[in-house]
Amino acid sequence: MTFDGSFTHAMVHQLTPQLTGGRVTKISEPYPNEVMLIIRANHTNYQVLLSANPNFARLQLTNQSFTNPPVPSNFTMTLRKHLQGSFLKEMHQVENDRVVHFHFTTRNEIGDETQLVLVIEIMARHSNIILVEAHNRNIIDAVKRIGADKNRYRTLLPGVKYLNPPQQDRINPFTMTNLELIHKLVHNFPAVNVLAEQLQTNFQGLSYETALSLAETIHNPNLEVNTAVTNFFANFDNPKPVIIKTSSDRLDYAAFPSPDHQVVTSYDTLSSLLDNFYQKQAERERVRELGSSLFQVTRTELKKNRRKLKKLKKTREQAQTANDDRICGELLMTYLNKVPAGATSVRLPNFYDENQLLTISLQPDRSANGNAQHYFKQYQKKKNSLQYVTTQIENTKTEIDYFENLTSQLELATPTDLVDIKTELTNAGYLHSKQKHSRARTKISQPEKFMAPDGTLILVGKNNFQNDQLTLKTADKRDYWLHAQQIHGSHVIIKSANPNPETLKAAATLAAYFSKARASANVPVDFTQVKHVKKPRGGKPGFVHYTDQKTIFVTPTPAAVTALRS
Repeated sequence: MTFDGSFTHAMVHQLTPQLTGGRVTKISEPYPNEVMLIIRANHTNYQVLLSANPNFARLQLTNQSFTNPPVPSNFTMTLRKHLQGSFLKEMHQVENDRVVHFHFTTRNEIGDETQLVLVIEIMARHSNIILVEAHNRNIIDAVKRIGADKNRYRTLLPGVKYLNPPQQDRINPFTMTNLELIHKLVHNFPAVNVLAEQLQTNFQGLSYETALSLAETIHNPNLEVNTAVTNFFANFDNPKPVIIKTSSDRLDYAAFPSPDHQVVTSYDTLSSLLDNFYQKQAERERVRELGSSLFQVTRTELKKNRRKLKKLKKTREQAQTANDDRICGELLMTYLNKVPAGATSVRLPNFYDENQLLTISLQPDRSANGNAQHYFKQYQKKKNSLQYVTTQIENTKTEIDYFENLTSQLELATPTDLVDIKTELTNAGYLHSKQKHSRARTKISQPEKFMAPDGTLILVGKNNFQNDQLTLKTADKRDYWLHAQQIHGSHVIIKSANPNPETLKAAATLAAYFSKARASANVPVDFTQVKHVKKPRGGKPGFVHYTDQKTIFVTPTPAAVTALRS
């Protein structure tokens, strides 16, 4: 079941008694096109998430924590100016559409009471959040401004009259009083899937999944059609949220279970359902949006260094022939009188190889001595370059290793982790910052905390800054340090000098999960005390050497990590 009009009806019905009369105490836009309102109502602070994200547009309460950007957007500033301290008078859904109006009472600059409407339109890539003056329907601002060049029917710009999205001539199933049309459809279209399509065509706010569920409910032989329809829509006013597994074996969500649903998890509220369903998906989308420049930098640097390494290896192969040039030069100097003038090559006995004849290429415009000196110069040049190229190869391999590690961290990153990674790349000169560098010390985010079965604290660094801080500064020398063996991954610290085998296994599971091998089985994880972990001079962030390690093999699973996290 997608976030269709019927699910919107259920959400509005559930949120209205909780939020009505509440006061707006805080407004932020933690991520692009997602507005967070903190509404104080019934002695409780509610986090109201209004998301116009094209992939995860929705309206809900959320318990997830968010980090505000250092500079608020223009839309956030507009909302704060007009809605900070206002009271939510009412909220209602437009018909059975995916449009919800929040009516706020506030006071303007001269103290007069005024009415404002915050509109959220949940319509995939056309989703939007618009602030409107109630008395004249003038738009104050929108999170996505839409000009006439993009939509001639409906312009969403400050000062323009707000128009509702185009209405389709369909029946609102929550206000219909006559079920004659449904009886007619059931009679004319007995097949469940065809009936679902007809229900979706004739009734407003039904996604295909909802319409299909309704069609299957109508076909229940134990229920009369009128009763089946009435009960189905009544369930939206008393939802029992569930995550279900569809026939195609993918996860979906529904406001209530149907007989054909394979229920995976049940929830108390629609908001807690959405928090759990969208947590990973929305987080990855936010990381993709916020970290696009970071992904681009790492991809570019990896590509550049891999290409450079290929060229260096080719140069090294050429440099390794330096000894051949020396031999050619010595043979020419030994047998000067046997080298004919103007020859392009000569065969001379090689006293380094049992006097086997060796063919030596010559430049015809040079004398025998001139050709010998040319070979000696080539020898010296290649000999000098070999040491330089060898050093460059090692440096390039270090760069590749570093950016492969960063790529792994970005794949596992949360939006908060991106701040540290961006700072790291900026400090290293890989990413140019538009802001002036501040002398203030960079604030490093905290590592993630987990709890072993015996209550021992386990800390996991999620980026290089956290890894260095955790391993080299925060951890006690007697604590235990873990890392996936020869694989890019997180530093893990057990806050104990004598962890039991179960705690070691739990920490090793975390080290394997937060590494490049998270999808593998039987992952080797090294562990040793922190005192045996050292950072080499000039080493890249997050890079360490360790000794006295032992190895444990584990198979990481999301369920095991979730258990340790909770």
